[in-house]
Parts: sequence; C-alpha cells; structure tokens
Amino acid sequence: MRVLVLSDIHSNLEALEACLDTASYDIVVNLGDIVGYGASPNEVIKRSRKIGKYFVRGNHDRAACGLTDVTEFNPVAAMAAMWTRQQLTEENLIWLRKLPQGPLRIKELPDTEFVHGSPLDEDEYLIDGRDAVGPLSVSPVAVTFFGHTHLQGAFYRGSGLDDETLRPQYRNTRGPETLELSLKADARYLLNPGSIGQPRDGDWRAGFVIYDSDARVAEFHRVPYDVEKAQRRILDAALPERLAQRLAVGR
Repeated sequence: MRVLVLSDIHSNLEALEACLDTASYDIVVNLGDIVGYGASPNEVIKRSRKIGKYFVRGNHDRAACGLTDVTEFNPVAAMAAMWTRQQLTEENLIWLRKLPQGPLRIKELPDTEFVHGSPLDEDEYLIDGRDAVGPLSVSPVAVTFFGHTHLQGAFYRGSGLDDETLRPQYRNTRGPETLELSLKADARYLLNPGSIGQPRDGDWRAGFVIYDSDARVAEFHRVPYDVEKAQRRILDAALPERLAQRLAVGR
C-alpha cells in the first residue's frame, strides 16, 4: 500500500495542489495543522476531506475552531488563528472540532501510527535526537509518522540501541526531487514528512512522504508550487506580511 502522508498544510492551497498533482498513492493520512497561517482555510479543508478520511488534529486546528485559546501562540500565529476562525464556515468549524487526537492507527497498517507532535504529547516538538529518545524508547510500533516541526526527516533506533538522525539532502531547491529511505526490520522509526504549506528547513518547496508499506520504503518528496500566488492570497487577506515573506525562503 502506498500511503501519502501530509502534514502542516496551513491553509496553503497552491502547495497542497502541487503535491497532489505529483503524488501516486492508495490512501492519504493527514497529520494535522490543516489550517492556520495561510489564506485558504475553507478551500484546503474541502480538498483534504475529498482525498481522504484519516486525520489527526494539530494545535492550529484546535485554536482555529475554538477548542483552545491562542495565549501560547506568538502574535503573528495568534492573529492568523483568529482570522481563520472568522473565515471558516460553520460546517468546517464543526468538522475541525471533531478531529481526533493522535496517535491514530489504521487497520491495514498494524505496525504504524500517526501523530501530530509526538506519541507522548500531541503538542511536543521533536526537533533533534534528544527529543526523540523518549518516543523511540516506548513506542509500541515500528513506524510513527509525526509533524508539527515543519522539518522533514527521520529519527530511528536500531538493534544496537544507537539513535540516528536523517535530514534529506537534496541537490537544489528548484524542481521536484525524491529521496528514498529503506526501513530496516529491526529498527524503530519516527518519520516527519515535512510541511506542505510552510517548510522551515530552508527549502521553500512543499514536503511530503509516500510510504510503501509493502516494500517498507519511505519516499521523501519536495515539489515546487506557485508560491507567489499563495503570497498574494495572504496579502490580499490583510494577514501579516511576514507570513507571505517566509514562504519564499522556507523559514
């Protein structure tokens, strides 16, 4: 089974469509933060619901639909969350409120789970190897997909109990690129597909993963998209200019 794993779309319709135009998959799993920051929340929700049924909620999803307040957000993120709440249709507000908290399991993938931040805490950031020690130590499954950090890559622990970190190294930041990671049978993995709508690893292209569960291969993808159109939407919506600027630099 080929599983398209998406995370942190953040209301960026142009980036989402570019990924869907590129990817070949059987099912889609969405790791949350569908909305926030960007200017197309209703359009992105509609598209996301159309392509799949497997979701976990993100912290921006919770804030945008009123499940949590924005006191822990920085001022720009808080402003975007409140703007999103005002824009969402009633149907989409209700849908966001019903999104499940991870970890999510799928019957066809018994040794895999899906979370937003961490298997231990949906709001936890797994940024470096030290953050991954706890989840890798207690995970009941071989493969966990997580998002939240907007940093594409992987943490894994082999039979020797040595933890490793992988950050995909691409040739450039222009066209589409793919890098493959073959998963070892005796290792546990935390895999981050990266962010569709707001990468923060210095690569502006949208990031996602295709997981071939039969071959046990994770394909890390980066694809270019019409970033100028996404920026114009943000500026036309009178959202903070910073949200438009950062899209071009992947920060």
